[in-house]
Amino acid sequence: MTLGTGHFVARSSKLLTLLALLVCAPALFGLHSVDPHHRVAHSRHPLHRIRGILWNPLFRPSHDSLLRQNEEIDRLQLPRIVDDAQLAELKAAGELVPLEASETLRIEPSLDPSRRYCRVWARDFVQDLSEVYYNRFHEQIQLNSAVRTVKVQKKLRRRNRNAAPAEGETASSHLAGITVDLQRRGMNREQIRFVESYLFYLRAIGLVEPEEERRHWCFHIMVSDRYEDWRQTQTLLPSHQPTHPAEETADAAGASN
Repeated sequence: MTLGTGHFVARSSKLLTLLALLVCAPALFGLHSVDPHHRVAHSRHPLHRIRGILWNPLFRPSHDSLLRQNEEIDRLQLPRIVDDAQLAELKAAGELVPLEASETLRIEPSLDPSRRYCRVWARDFVQDLSEVYYNRFHEQIQLNSAVRTVKVQKKLRRRNRNAAPAEGETASSHLAGITVDLQRRGMNREQIRFVESYLFYLRAIGLVEPEEERRHWCFHIMVSDRYEDWRQTQTLLPSHQPTHPAEETADAAGASN
């Protein structure tokens, strides 16, 4: 069902509180800015620059990040969904809820409708972010992936060796239905930095574990169930726009010199 303009603007005002807090974010996170004129010395590989944007993500994929994602799944005592039968059971029990296209969210057409599901708090996160993003840019954000089964992940792993494994301590968190992939490709610099800023604060308070995947050019975001309690506490946002964490750090360093 399509959201009314008044509905998503009101919710956006509420959820944007997290962005306001970025103005006061300390320079203690080890973030750094990049000279926009910087070039990678002696490198000719085309992936170093894509559409004029240097690959310097705020949330680099890492082994430690995968470990943290799986620690959250274990804390929640969630199953890694094995196959379509178990997936259907979780849907029937209401443990997984559908992600639906709206005025603020589009869904990659090739994504199997049976896998357009996730945990309720992950769905609420996607809804909140899509509304804030739409309110800022008047464009939809795109969902590329949500829940997966072990069977699906193994198939993905066979054709993409960079994909997370289907088993073990670094298994894909998509298997528990708490993770979504949102398309990064096609965003301009301002849009990318806006989403990074949005995720920066949520990650700092332990509500999400994001990665920016280079191969598929997307934001991979695991959402903690703590997000539900946090979102109920949000109030209205002042009218100013936040500074990106990297810029904020650079400004703080310049002020100290």
